[in-house]
Amino acid sequence: MDINFIVKITSRAWALPILDKLHLGIPGRQAALLAATGAGRTAFLQSLDHLLMIGLLERNPGYGHPLRPEFRLTPAGEAAAKLANEVLHIIRTDEQDLLRLCWTLPVLTTLQTPHPFGEIKRSLPSITDRALSQSLRCMEQRTWIRRRVEEETRPPRPIYSAINNGAIISSVTNAMLAS
Repeated sequence: MDINFIVKITSRAWALPILDKLHLGIPGRQAALLAATGAGRTAFLQSLDHLLMIGLLERNPGYGHPLRPEFRLTPAGEAAAKLANEVLHIIRTDEQDLLRLCWTLPVLTTLQTPHPFGEIKRSLPSITDRALSQSLRCMEQRTWIRRRVEEETRPPRPIYSAINNGAIISSVTNAMLAS
């Protein structure tokens, strides 16, 4: 698994919660997963289709029996579901909305050590300056990251580092990337 794969997974809001629920043993049927995640139907279906498209889920070829799940995790999906489970269970349920934002997890993954804005952007080539700025601002408001300005450099440059829940999530995602 690499950072680009994390970017693909998190590009849909409900992908991580769906993977987490499958990891926890919720039956792989639409109705059960929809109820367990609490997502809206349209966003849920888009996330489910996305997980099928990137190969983390597959349709169960034997589906049709009422007790057989409609979807199941692929081998790559098992690893992604484990990551989703570990990340989502670090933080309280009322703070998980920040993880549904597209760039939160990839940005935190890059912040294993403090980095300036430009280095974070180089680590995530597909992110725009605006999206990165908004992600950093949201995480700073929740105290998941800290922004420190180096005044001695010209021009002064901000350095971002993961703290609190952000640091825990960053270490978990980096451990998964390393394995």
